[in-house]
Amino acid sequence: MRSFLRRLYRFSSSWTGTIIIVLLLIFFVAQSFVIPSGSMKRTLLIGDFLFAKKFSYGIPIPEIPWIGLKVLPDFRGDGHLIDGPRPQREDIVIFYVPKDRKTHFVKRCVAVGGDELLYYDKHLLIHFHEGDDYIRSHYPPKKIVRAMGKLWVLNPYRDKYPGIQYKPEYPGNSFLMMLYRLDEVDMKPLFLPGLPGARTVTVAGVPVNAFYKKVEPDHYYMIGDNRDNSEDSRFWGSVPYSLIIGKPWVIYFSLEYRSYDRVMYGKGGGRDHQALRKVCKTLPLDSQACREAWNRHRFSVRWDRVGRNVEHFQYEVPRDD
Repeated sequence: MRSFLRRLYRFSSSWTGTIIIVLLLIFFVAQSFVIPSGSMKRTLLIGDFLFAKKFSYGIPIPEIPWIGLKVLPDFRGDGHLIDGPRPQREDIVIFYVPKDRKTHFVKRCVAVGGDELLYYDKHLLIHFHEGDDYIRSHYPPKKIVRAMGKLWVLNPYRDKYPGIQYKPEYPGNSFLMMLYRLDEVDMKPLFLPGLPGARTVTVAGVPVNAFYKKVEPDHYYMIGDNRDNSEDSRFWGSVPYSLIIGKPWVIYFSLEYRSYDRVMYGKGGGRDHQALRKVCKTLPLDSQACREAWNRHRFSVRWDRVGRNVEHFQYEVPRDD
């Protein structure tokens, strides 16, 4: 036994052993990701570097980082070496986006197979597949809406997760964007009278005030917490289990790296006047003084986020107001 442990120690201390151990950890245990956009703000911020648990939903087919090359065939046909538990409603999940099956996205799972969704201007309604009795027993009457002959829960997750918001980084909102990109969206436009807070828009002579979707079996509907600034399942559809990678785990570093032009004008993505106002205070956002203030702030480390578990962090009132 001691001889085996000595050989194992020597192997792990070598370059070859170190590389193999690191790859095994990345393949099966944890992998590093960085948040590149504001779609999960204010739960996760641009510049959050985090580890993901690769084993949360089974063991996905291992791939070489950065190039996305699979090192093993998909023997099971479901994108996983070992089957595991499925994502649950409210989970924050890392997955491949269905439209190209290569890009990693991080969103919140808002609905699972069999659930039905209605989305309209700054409101999300869900009819859980467990049925009306389940909804009555789990939600107060003020959260329940009747539509299409069944009960729906209005904005079921916003009270629980303070980071869920509607603060776009562009003029407008995602409901209007969906109407503008009607041929591209995954949800079906329709008109339902009596929806609280709904506004009606006429499209090609037809009134529309909501979008509808029923999630396919073993699929998951992923929407960013910053719902007016998120490219998500509303645009490219439900995520099958085969594209699920894992779950965010720990933020190991958090850095504000964006340039002034990016946060002010969105050059290269990431327009964020909310963050700019926090730094520039009473200064005009388009002034040289504000640019200089941001440049002094740029590359600052968000120390209060470092080492935090995302599972616990999401319940706190966000600091980035």
